[in-house]
Amino acid sequence: MGGLSGLLDRQGKALGRAPAVIYCGRVLSYADLAAASRHVAAGLARLGIGRGDRVALWLPNVPAYLMTIFACARLGAIAVAVNTRYRAVEVGDIVARSGARALLLWPGFLGIPFLDILAEVDEAALSRLETIILYGEEDGGEAAGPLPPALGRTRTLAFDALTGQGEIVAAGGPEDGCAIFTTSGTTRAPKFVLHRQSGLIDHAHAVARSFGFTEAGASPLQALPLCGVFGFCQAMAALAAGACQHMQAVYDEREAAELLGSGAATHLIASDEMVVRLLDAAPGERPFPRLRHVGFAAFGHPPAEMVAAADRRGVRLVGLYGMSEVQALFARRSETAPAAERAKAGGRPVAPEAEVRVADPESGEILRPGISGEIQIKGPSLMAGYFADPEATRAAFTADGFFRTGDLGHMEVDGGFVFETRMGDVLRLGGFLVSPAEIEAHLLRHDGVSGAQVVGMATPAGPRAMAFVTLKPGERFDEAALAAWCRQGLAGYKVPARIVPLEAFPVTVSANGVKVQRARLREMAAALAQDSAVSR
Repeated sequence: MGGLSGLLDRQGKALGRAPAVIYCGRVLSYADLAAASRHVAAGLARLGIGRGDRVALWLPNVPAYLMTIFACARLGAIAVAVNTRYRAVEVGDIVARSGARALLLWPGFLGIPFLDILAEVDEAALSRLETIILYGEEDGGEAAGPLPPALGRTRTLAFDALTGQGEIVAAGGPEDGCAIFTTSGTTRAPKFVLHRQSGLIDHAHAVARSFGFTEAGASPLQALPLCGVFGFCQAMAALAAGACQHMQAVYDEREAAELLGSGAATHLIASDEMVVRLLDAAPGERPFPRLRHVGFAAFGHPPAEMVAAADRRGVRLVGLYGMSEVQALFARRSETAPAAERAKAGGRPVAPEAEVRVADPESGEILRPGISGEIQIKGPSLMAGYFADPEATRAAFTADGFFRTGDLGHMEVDGGFVFETRMGDVLRLGGFLVSPAEIEAHLLRHDGVSGAQVVGMATPAGPRAMAFVTLKPGERFDEAALAAWCRQGLAGYKVPARIVPLEAFPVTVSANGVKVQRARLREMAAALAQDSAVSR
């Protein structure tokens, strides 16, 4: 009973009919969720799923996602997260490299042709896939229709059919692998981050305590996708705390505003885009008087402006830090900190045992507070490793067991830390490491600039910064004036060699939010670098 399923069974016995999940007006109690996971485990076992086998979940936020996660944990199997926004190439890669034996999907979700997408996947990529499990809201998946001809050899069954006979209480243990999340940051295909059951449990309890989920009446809004660690970690923490979570299959800011405004939901963890949409949807100066905690991650909106705007509406945002390898919600800012501090990503780790340090990326020297370098982490939330990639796993850790995050940041004198940017985005200008965020923040202080992104570029005079900006409505672009603005407030080596206007930044929609495609911006900068004007 020491594994993930043991946690749920204990909650089922202790809390019984207390609500665990409210979804589309339906209430699922802790006893219901625990029992359902035992039945799904039995159904998966009848399909031949056992210890170490992979089950891919191509689902939005639905209670069946949680049931299947815990069912896999009971069997010692591994749930593989697949973003519902992924298409043929991405799905094929995940299913093939993970060696998934079963794939759970909702064919009719949002009218997306999931089965047609699956039919486009190269047949070789699906060679180990034995079963497709069809989920449905009204019919349990029964009416999904036959599979496309290319998938005719794969057996199918409805999700409801998994729950028809018997149950399995527990088989998986704390050190069994349990969940795989994909991550970016490489020049090849995404890595598969594998977490043990014990790591998920420990982190869930730490998050629950730190974020106040254990307080009486706490009820988080579960709108972040479960297929990403950002949403997954919140859901696990709510269950560890015995809280009731309000689950949305798709983020609906109007419903969210009603839940948070009435106090039915008390906690929110969200992307910057979600926060902006929520505040726009909520009338009044103080729309959420019962909202206890809002943690956010900035992917595209200027965080300082967001925090200031939210403060004016009585909503105190706090910056967060996390990544697939250390789990989301690893660290957070304090609600009592000034706005400028709460806008920064990072803070103090939620687990007392966790350690954070910053090292010089070249020499490995441990740096004192205020000096930027690579953030390195040790603690109970760390991944077991990269699935089926021992070489990458070894390279990811230092000799003394710290995970190399690949993030640029610096320590603070109080023991907290600040995330600045990805190391791949950091600029070396004039012999110094420079975070693009510093230059972006200065550009955003200009009255005419609404958005700024800075990347590096090669010039005949050496590495320089290149800035892309979006303008506020009615503003006219003047590169010379913006360059002069930068020279007034920045060291000369930080002043962008070019400043280029865009209607909008290229973006990618991920499980955690909308992210600017910095790689695309670097390609654009390289093309512009051919212009002789760059060397001015």
